[in-house]
Amino acid sequence: MPRLTTPDKILRAAHKLMDKGGADAVSMRRVAAAVGITPMAIYRHFPNREALLKRISDDSFASVAQDWAERSRHPDIYQGLRQSMEQYLDYALTHPNLFDHAFSVRRDDARRFPEDFRDRQSPTLTVIADKLAEGMQQGLFREADPWDLAMTLWGLGHGLIALYRAGRFSYDQKQFRAFYLQSLETVFDGIKS
Repeated sequence: MPRLTTPDKILRAAHKLMDKGGADAVSMRRVAAAVGITPMAIYRHFPNREALLKRISDDSFASVAQDWAERSRHPDIYQGLRQSMEQYLDYALTHPNLFDHAFSVRRDDARRFPEDFRDRQSPTLTVIADKLAEGMQQGLFREADPWDLAMTLWGLGHGLIALYRAGRFSYDQKQFRAFYLQSLETVFDGIKS
């Protein structure tokens, strides 16, 4: 196993702090203490805290996108879409602080719909839009704009997760998962050709 570089150690420590306590828990002092270096040493690798937090978000996007891409390869397009969207729920419930920072916090560098997404700058939504376009080409879904439809699916999933995490459901996690998946099925039924 290759030895971790100092930037890797910094990212790993910051990631753990973020996962446990959110962005507020990530300070240069705390990260440095976890790595065993001085706080000033971090600045050799990351110019500021914001750059470190951005990297954590970028890594979160990449992780979700990789999982979405793997799950979307299911030979059944519906199952691939369903599994990708279920993985989004899994990530949100398993890593709520990372999820919030990556997907729910306003940031100046955040991608904007439609231009950034249509330009394939989103590693996550591109997976869904491509799968929807593939389903349309195969005649499984009615013709529509795959990007608009992908954003609709994402908006539904994200909105339900946000409401659940805000205590707006009396469901336990298992009941909420069933509701979430059934809501996605309702959308899938509406776009079938």
